[in-house]
Amino acid sequence: MLSQKCQYALRAAFQLAKHYGASPVRIAEIAEAQAIPKRFLEAILAQLKQGGLVESRRGREGGYMLARTPEAISVGEIIRFIEGPIAPVGCVADDAEILCPLRGDCVFMGMWQRAGDALAAVYDGTTLDDLVAEEKQRRGQGALCYSI
Repeated sequence: MLSQKCQYALRAAFQLAKHYGASPVRIAEIAEAQAIPKRFLEAILAQLKQGGLVESRRGREGGYMLARTPEAISVGEIIRFIEGPIAPVGCVADDAEILCPLRGDCVFMGMWQRAGDALAAVYDGTTLDDLVAEEKQRRGQGALCYSI
């Protein structure tokens, strides 16, 4: 399960992707649009900035923006930056610190690895641009048509 912090980071990056190419987005706007507490959002955006995923601009016209195009940032990249390795259980992570007494002789290990690989494939195969396009499509499907 992804932490709340990671979900907030994904939603913040998504909001920035929606405004890519426009002026920087203010924290208050991101917080309101994505239902993220402002105090958490400030820390999350600072962390994403350190990771090179977002940039900030100071001043009256300031705010945050993506550091790269929405097509170039995958959901998996953000998850790994915030959470670490994508794995269904701790023992299959590449840098696993969990020492299992069955490590190396665990019947579940192959299944856990396949599940982690499948999850990583979905996350890595989904970009912020994909999510923006999906939202546009969903909103377009609900549009009323009054033509006769």
